[in-house]
Order: sequence, then structure tokens, then C-alpha cells
Amino acid sequence: MSQFVKFLFASCLGTALALALLVFIGFSMLAGMAGKATEGEKVAVKSNSVLELDFKYLIPEKTNNVPLDPFDFNQKNVLGLTDMVAAIRKAKEDPDIKGIYINATYVMAGKATASVLRDALADFRSSGKFIVSYANYYTQGAYYMASVSDSILLNPVGAVDFRGYSSMIAFFKGMLDKLDVQMKIFYAGKFKSATEPYRLDKMSDENRLQIREYIAALYDIFISDVSKGRNIPEAELRQIADRFDGRSAESALKAHLVDRIAYEDEAFQLIKNKIGLGEKEKLNRIHIEDYFESRAKKLDFTTKDKIAVLYAEGTILDGEKGEVGNIYDVQYVKMLRKIRLDDGVKAVVLRINSPGGSVLASENILREIQLCKQAGKPVVVSMGDLAASGGYYIACTADSIFAEPGTITGSIGVFVMVPILQKTMKDNLGITYDTVRTGKYSAFGTPFYDFSPEESAIIQTRVEAIYEDFLNKVAAGRHKTRDQVHEIAQGRVWPGLKAKEIGLVDDIGGLDRAISAAAKLAGVEKYRTTEFPRTKTGIEQLIDQITRNKDKDDNIKSWLIRSELGDLYPMYKTMRDIRRSEGIQARLPYELIIR
Repeated sequence: MSQFVKFLFASCLGTALALALLVFIGFSMLAGMAGKATEGEKVAVKSNSVLELDFKYLIPEKTNNVPLDPFDFNQKNVLGLTDMVAAIRKAKEDPDIKGIYINATYVMAGKATASVLRDALADFRSSGKFIVSYANYYTQGAYYMASVSDSILLNPVGAVDFRGYSSMIAFFKGMLDKLDVQMKIFYAGKFKSATEPYRLDKMSDENRLQIREYIAALYDIFISDVSKGRNIPEAELRQIADRFDGRSAESALKAHLVDRIAYEDEAFQLIKNKIGLGEKEKLNRIHIEDYFESRAKKLDFTTKDKIAVLYAEGTILDGEKGEVGNIYDVQYVKMLRKIRLDDGVKAVVLRINSPGGSVLASENILREIQLCKQAGKPVVVSMGDLAASGGYYIACTADSIFAEPGTITGSIGVFVMVPILQKTMKDNLGITYDTVRTGKYSAFGTPFYDFSPEESAIIQTRVEAIYEDFLNKVAAGRHKTRDQVHEIAQGRVWPGLKAKEIGLVDDIGGLDRAISAAAKLAGVEKYRTTEFPRTKTGIEQLIDQITRNKDKDDNIKSWLIRSELGDLYPMYKTMRDIRRSEGIQARLPYELIIR
């Protein structure tokens, strides 16, 4: 009886706590909504307004497709690339918006994303409206964005980090050796450098070659765009970078990297002068997130025919659902099936920004993509910053593939890594294992026993078989022979422009071109887009975590870690995804850090 009472009390207590939490969330939601209503009055778009961009958050492909702070009810939406571009385009035609103010030291975005945004800003400026940038300090990514401005202002003790690109990879073999961890590594493709950090202590010649090629291509784009924006010859810009002329405000001004050394209040005064405001008149700055909600957001339910835009962003993982910003095969299969069975959807655009991941998950997603095609719905791929390995796997059979100039794609190859902890446990912890087997391979796969030659051969054979299947899928999708694909595959990474040259993609272009191409293939002229997946606000993410049965804390933990690490979060996320990976992988398991 006493045990029954204890269990009953514990159950009642748990229920009471859950109800209390839900009541707290309910009141918090009401307070948050009330706060947002009040805030909405403050951010009304008035005449002589300036659109402000500060790039405080990592820019996702789709709005709110990142873990959000569930308890910050004043947090604005984290605008995705598509919606940011839509807001800038709307502002270009809006008579109440006189210019744009960029206030950014960092821009957390890949090269392709940054280029798309910069092109939108250049288009805005072509209307005759101004862009003014100010920062205490410009990183290269922030300066790339600012270089489209009419005026670039820099704090007197600031600098411009303009000194060329580099790519760094951390190698863990030395650490693993010290811990007596033996990594069993199986891979296909001499350029499949994914496993190098665990089997080497420096880059292989093949990896160094491909990295040099793609960062040189990205740097060429960077130099070309800055040259056009600043009206400085490309050769001179390369010399400025080599001399690191941006290391002080004075030398940056002398090199014409900036137009003026000033403080932020002087930047505001410059903007007021451009608008024609008096000294005592208030400068009305409206954040791009508020502007999007006020004037750029479109809700069209009148047009019958639809183009489904499915954002595949993040690591490709097995499972139902987990952290926001990843691609889970069960979730994506359901969305693709819903798209396929919707008679109103005439075509599918798959926007990919992914380093790849699980081969099994990629295969399940690809299957549904092929079923969409069989159902008569054309499928067009639009590549963002990354569409590598598993990211290319799910793209390869599309009717048409578009990449951005700065896209990193290819990496057609697979690998398996298994840590063997037998020596670690025995020599460092004094723990040994023994077992009774009913068959030769009964204990195969455990990390506590080294693989036998026969077991290693089984895994390597499986890896090579999946690589062959990958090659054949690409060959069928790209209308090439298996050998032609193998020549450009072997795990090699390619920049977007080169990928078009070798036939991995059809053309260079952004999401708009992909949507137009899909509509043309489907034979529809009047259509609207419908986006997947549905993303949620911070409070909705919290409720989702509470009501789910597993992985309840993923998004909250991810938000806490992301808020602490800032622009280092992608590296942490990559390492965590590797730790969670199971089975054969088709991915880039290290973060491409280009500085």
C-alpha cells in the first residue's frame, strides 16, 4: 500500500507540475502577444523611413528554421533568405522607404546566401535609393555585404578584416592516438576527405587540391563583386588584401575600402541629410523583420495552381523529427507524399542547403522525389550554400538543377567510421570484455572488439556497393555513363560554376529561376507558391518539445548553446551530428570554415 501511495503521489505531483507549466506558458503567450501588439504600433512604416539590417542571426533558408529562444516573447522572427530578399524587393518600390542602413560586424551566412542578399541590395540601389553602412569593425563577410553601399563608415578605432580566404580543418588523429582509440574507417573515392580528420594529421594532397580550387573560386566571386561595388580594380584589391591595408581605420580609408571614419551618430546624421530631415527630426528606422511582417509578407490563397517549395536545410538524418533546421527522412517523406497527392500542386522545387548525412535517409527521400516525378509533377532543384554528398544524392534525378555561383556541391562518395575502444577501456580504465557467440559474426559491430579481416571486408564491400549505386543514380539522372560520373565523383567537392561546366548542374541561378523553370515544365502560367516545412515561433517550438515523447530538450539545448557560441555554433552542430550519425554516411563531416 505504501508503494501505491508513493506512486500515486508522484503521478499527481507530475501532473500538477505539468499543468502549472502549461498555465505559465499560457500566460506568457498572452503577455507575448500583448507585447507584440504594442510593438506593432511602434514599428508602423512611416514616410521617410529607413530599412535597417543588422544580421544578428544565422540566416536560414526559411524563416524561423533555427532553434529559437522559447522564453523571449520580444524576439522577432529570424527571417530566412527568401523572405529577406522579398522584403528588400518590396522596399525598393515602397515610396516610404528612402534607403537602407546596414549595421553589421558579422554576417553569419555561406557564400551563396551572402551573394543572393548582396544582389538584392545592389538591385535596391539601382532604383536610386541609398545604402549606408556603419560598423565598429568589419569582418570579411560583413564587408562583402557593405561593399554594395553608397557610403561605408568605420569607427575611428575599427578595422576591415580584408585579407583573403583561408579554410581550416581540425584533425583529431593525434588526440585519438593518445586515448588509444582506434578508428576503423571505410570509404570510397580518393577525394572523399570526410574521414581525413580521423586518420591523418594533415590534409592529403587530393584534399588540399580541391579545397584550394573551391576557395579560389569563391574568392574570385568575392573580389569581383567588391571591385564592382567599390570601383577598385580587382588586381588592386588583391594587393590591398595581401598588404592587409584594412588593419586600421586610417589605412582602410587610404585604400578606399571605406569612405569615412566616423561614429554611429555621424552615420545617422548622414542618413538624415540624405533624406532631408532637420537636425532635431527623428530618424525612423524599421528593422527588416518588422518591415516584412508589415508590408512584404504575402498570403495568396486565390490562385488554384501551386508550386511546392520544399526547403531541405541541414544534416540529413534518420527519424521522425528532431532539432529544427535538420532534414529527417520520415518527416520529409510525409511532406513529399502530401505534395504528391495534392492535385493542386503542379510542380516541386527542392531548395537544398545541406552537407549530406545518412545514406538510408537520403535514399528514402529520393524515393519520394522520384514518385513525385512519376505522378507527373516536375521536380527542379535549387542549391544554396551546400548541396554536397547526401545533399547531391537527393538532387541528382531532378528534371533540372540550378546552383548559385558560390554553391559547394558534388562530394559523391560514402564512408563509415567506427571507433574501437578495446585498448582505451583496457589500458586506461582497466575494463575488459568477454563474450559468448552463437555464430562467427554474432558480436560484429561492437566498439569493444577490433574487427577481424573478414568483418572489415564486409563493411568495405558494402561501402563500395553503395558508392556504385550512388554513381549509377547520378549517371541516370544526369544522362551520363557510370565511368563519366566516377571521373568527377570520388568524393570531390566542386564550386557552382565548375559544377555546371562538368555537368553536375544544368545552370547557374537562384530560387526564382528554379520556380520559373518548374512552372514552365508543368505548363502553368498563373500559380502561387506553397512552402514546406511549416516553421514555428519560439513558444510553438517549446510546446512542441513538451508534447513530444522523445528528444524533448533538443531545441532548447540547441538554442542555449547557439546563443553562447554565436558564429561558432555551426562547428559544434557538425561535430554533434557526427556523434549521432549511424550507418553509412554520404556527407561532409567537417564544417567548411572559410575566413
